[in-house]
Amino acid sequence: MNVLPRSRAGPTSAQAPLSTPAIRRVLRWQAIAAVAGAAVAYAWGGGHAALSAVLGGIVNIAAVVVFAVVYTLSRPVTSGGTVAALFRAEAIKILVIIGQLWLVLTAYKDVVPVAFFATFVITVLMFRMALLERH
Repeated sequence: MNVLPRSRAGPTSAQAPLSTPAIRRVLRWQAIAAVAGAAVAYAWGGGHAALSAVLGGIVNIAAVVVFAVVYTLSRPVTSGGTVAALFRAEAIKILVIIGQLWLVLTAYKDVVPVAFFATFVITVLMFRMALLERH
């Protein structure tokens, strides 16, 4: 007799964090936005602007990876557990973003704020937009 609760999601609920199509789609869109932002920033302000744009994109790409890992490790089995896991993953994602913003702005003395924050905001929006896309 098995006394452990079973997941309603079935055997695929133990997927690798980055194996879900939605997360891969988000990461792909964010990477494209970061590269495009870097190209525009390079044409506009040179190498430091391009690097700043890439760093703005990396902040969110890394945060999405952390979100996926934290949510996957939670392994919720109820709808309430799913909501709690999503809130926990989102809170940790926000903390990672704040930490990375602080790190870039304090460590990289030649940061170009316009390029950095423009790409950062665009990749934040990509997270929501990519989740809305249907196949």
